[in-house]
Amino acid sequence: MGLALERRSRASSPCGSNTSTTTNLTLLFLTLSAPAVLSFTPMAMVYPQDPALLIGSSLTATCSVSADHGLHAGSLYWTLNGKRLHSSTYSILSPTVLSVTLTNLSGSRQRSGDNLVCHGGGGHVLAGSCLYVGSKSPSNLTCWSRNTKDLTCRWAPGGQGETFIKTKYTLKYKLRWYGQEKECEDYSAGQPYTCYIPRDLALFTPYEIWVEASNQLGSATSDVISLDILDVVTTDPPADVHVSRVGDLEDQLTVRWGTPPALKDFLFQAKYQIRYRLEDSSDWKVVDDMGNQTSCRLAGLRPGTVYFVQVRCNPRGNSGHPTAASTPHSERLLAGSCDSKAGQQNSTLRRDLKQFFGWVRKRAYGCSGMSIKLYDQWRVWLQKSHKTRNQVRTRGQNHAICWGIGLFIACKLWQV
Repeated sequence: MGLALERRSRASSPCGSNTSTTTNLTLLFLTLSAPAVLSFTPMAMVYPQDPALLIGSSLTATCSVSADHGLHAGSLYWTLNGKRLHSSTYSILSPTVLSVTLTNLSGSRQRSGDNLVCHGGGGHVLAGSCLYVGSKSPSNLTCWSRNTKDLTCRWAPGGQGETFIKTKYTLKYKLRWYGQEKECEDYSAGQPYTCYIPRDLALFTPYEIWVEASNQLGSATSDVISLDILDVVTTDPPADVHVSRVGDLEDQLTVRWGTPPALKDFLFQAKYQIRYRLEDSSDWKVVDDMGNQTSCRLAGLRPGTVYFVQVRCNPRGNSGHPTAASTPHSERLLAGSCDSKAGQQNSTLRRDLKQFFGWVRKRAYGCSGMSIKLYDQWRVWLQKSHKTRNQVRTRGQNHAICWGIGLFIACKLWQV
């Protein structure tokens, strides 16, 4: 009879809660005072008890009541986490059995599981079950290295609800083509779902890394990721970032920086990335594919404008504080331009070409004197001459610049 009482109490208790104290005391009194021939029949039972289910799955549960207590299936109803379920999900299987069908289950909302409870017609609790709904497959596994010295990996549980199911995670890794499978041992990095590998990492050789999870739902393995330590380095910011003007060129700035201190003595091909924005804007423009060069010229900028520039090493590297610089002001007229007629364009082109070649003749002696620096000087001179005449650059002047660049390239090719 003691076992019968324990069964009744277990079957009728919602997740993490107790049944009525009065009911328990009454049952205890009956159990202790009744003759030995008296047996106890549970008022109701819910099946299955405390199942573990995958997110998105379905469940049909039954509530079986005892006819000895005058209960009928038609008078019962179900709640899930205190919310009454619609009668359309019920089925009366017999005068004493009522079922409910739940579809597309979401992850459990509380650590003790979701409360599925069968109620009598008066609202009192008859029996209950705890549903543990989650996913067993870890996802979104990512790893990064701090200056090539270590490796930290982080992943996400398979979905909402897995955090409420006791799950054991094991991060494993090995060299792709050879080497023994190893397990990460340091899970105390201060963040959940994170493991830290402090040393003994090979460079220039890819690793295969994955996470294994096991819980009430079974065992599962995340997708295997392959990476080279050098491709996931989160380096310190580049040192000594300087942004300066390019002479009097009003639409350009030069950015220079140094190699991150921790990488100066290491054979590491850094890949730099620059981003910049206007002073009054939050939208960054990114310059990728910088390779391992430590300088860059930003062109096509607004004259007389302050820009903020940041540089980082590798896509995962840390950026330093923004460095500010301004482009020179332009005094050229910015309004009232219109397209020239064809004859006027040709006349302007001939005039600007004559002007350009005359300027070059005075400053360069043959191809040996041609250089990009000379081209920059020509642009500065052109801008100043425009300021003096208060003219707007026309298509002919753009053609002149293109001819100038072509002349420079032709000279260099002729020398070769």
